[in-house]
Amino acid sequence: MTKDAIRQAIVDIIQEILPDEDMGGIELDKPLRDQLELDSMDFLDIVMELRKRYHIEVPEKDYMELNTLGSTIAYLEPKMANL
Repeated sequence: MTKDAIRQAIVDIIQEILPDEDMGGIELDKPLRDQLELDSMDFLDIVMELRKRYHIEVPEKDYMELNTLGSTIAYLEPKMANL
């Protein structure tokens, strides 16, 4: 997948979990929790959706890699390269 496709996949997952959030203005380098009404359970739902849809395991030690949209894309890019 390209970076743009990965970004769209992440945005789609977040939009399903938080349907009332406006995803249009999400900044790449600002923590997602500062931009969205995202709590710990929502974050875990995102991780679970990545596993369910793309068979990507995100170990708990790597959760900080998913802090911003940009860092999430960078973390997922090698894992999603062959999708």
